[in-house]
Amino acid sequence: MYMDVCLFFLLGLALSQSYELSLPGCTDGGALFITKAPQVCGVRVQLEMQALWRQFDQLGTEMIVTKSGRRMFPTFQVRISGMDPSAEYVLLMDFIPVDDKRYRYAFHNSSWLVAGRADVAAPSRMHFHPDSPAPGAQWMKQTVSFDTLKLTNNLLDDNGHMILNSMHRYQPRFHVVYVDPAPNSYLNAYKNFCSFSFPETQFLAVTAYQNHRITQLKIASNPFAKGFRTTDPQAWESNASSLAVSCPPDGGTEPLVIKPKDQGRLKPSPRQTSSSSVLLQECELPYQKEDSVEVTMESKDGNSLTTSAHFLHIPVYWDCTGSSH
Repeated sequence: MYMDVCLFFLLGLALSQSYELSLPGCTDGGALFITKAPQVCGVRVQLEMQALWRQFDQLGTEMIVTKSGRRMFPTFQVRISGMDPSAEYVLLMDFIPVDDKRYRYAFHNSSWLVAGRADVAAPSRMHFHPDSPAPGAQWMKQTVSFDTLKLTNNLLDDNGHMILNSMHRYQPRFHVVYVDPAPNSYLNAYKNFCSFSFPETQFLAVTAYQNHRITQLKIASNPFAKGFRTTDPQAWESNASSLAVSCPPDGGTEPLVIKPKDQGRLKPSPRQTSSSSVLLQECELPYQKEDSVEVTMESKDGNSLTTSAHFLHIPVYWDCTGSSH
């Protein structure tokens, strides 16, 4: 039943697009007015963190795409109302190109310019919310977050990430699909869903941030970047204690001397030694580089133990939207 609903939704979405339905209204009509099913015609969606989205939009929002996939920040989150509490719904997202152009960033005047026609469109995909399907009562009682959604530029991706072309502009779309239990529900597929889009969530897909003001705003507003807003070594130890070593403020590679809190302990824990690789994976830096440095640790008897350790070369900024570990 669930897969059938998904297929019917795709069919209905294609039909509705041919009628030029406006978004985000469910009952709004374009060239042709379509009556929606009562389970979706009253659905209303409110974008969370709208003020923050508008701040980014004023600067020209950029979202990083990588081969392995990168989470969005701000995260797409919504509040839903008007659902039938007992009806089952599937929630999903997709991304559509805003236009048929490719862009480049002009650093001399801090603006985006058209660089030519768009590349061949990447394979279209849908991202289903992991809690789907669920009753309307469950969806409406709390914020719906798509924090597991990742963006990639890998055309051969087999992890289900959303495939986008770098230097192209995209519009996220949010869809609410009613799971119709009727045996012939496919006949009304175009009536059983409602689509929403918010202009302030448009963004340019990039492999590295182009506008430094976007970088600054992401660092200032992303709670997972708090540990990387200072170059004070002591602050690094307290705010980013998961790192195996404290990185020098200038990003140098000189040997570091660490005094373990536990005098009988000469080696960092496996959790500490693996944390830098986790940060690299989840917070993929625009300038990715790993350096090998010598770490000198003092033992209880005063002797020193020198070993090599790996830590990340710290750039001017970090972009991390959270870890699933």
